[in-house]
Amino acid sequence: MKDFELELVSELIRNCRRSDRQLAKVLGVSQPTVTRMRMKLEKKELLEYSACPNLARLGYTMMAVVFGKRDYEKHPEDVSSKALKFVDEHPNVIFASDGNGLDFDRIAISLHRNYSEYSAYIQEMRSEVKDIMNLESFLIDLATGGVLRPLCMKTLADDLEKQKTLPKAALRGNVAPKQE
Repeated sequence: MKDFELELVSELIRNCRRSDRQLAKVLGVSQPTVTRMRMKLEKKELLEYSACPNLARLGYTMMAVVFGKRDYEKHPEDVSSKALKFVDEHPNVIFASDGNGLDFDRIAISLHRNYSEYSAYIQEMRSEVKDIMNLESFLIDLATGGVLRPLCMKTLADDLEKQKTLPKAALRGNVAPKQE
């Protein structure tokens, strides 16, 4: 990725509401160049746009990080469609993925307005996976001010500027193969 492309991504992470004309001024290039590059990055799926809201002010007092460990011996069948259905039915799940660490191979991050809402969510999740998976949670209190850095991508913009390059696989849209 060219330095200009990385700078554009970094600027858009900081504030995606800026016009191409404003970005061109900051980056020292023409507005058509910014528009062309933005469209190219969007086509390669390197850019998606979203705001970084203050979660506590929106009423979310808890963030739950739920780790899962699948029992492949008892349940070797593919459960990805079941997991995808659960995530689709719960828009409060802001991230879900396979992974590996701490003796777990699944993770989901969700937001909740209160403990009762979280409790209903985790009970529903447990009933969905029953013997398929062991679940453990880590709860984060968003309301009491103990958050050292809120969930936001703006600090990533600084890291991208330092880095100045992305792996070629990211530019081609290649993603690491899923492990099952």
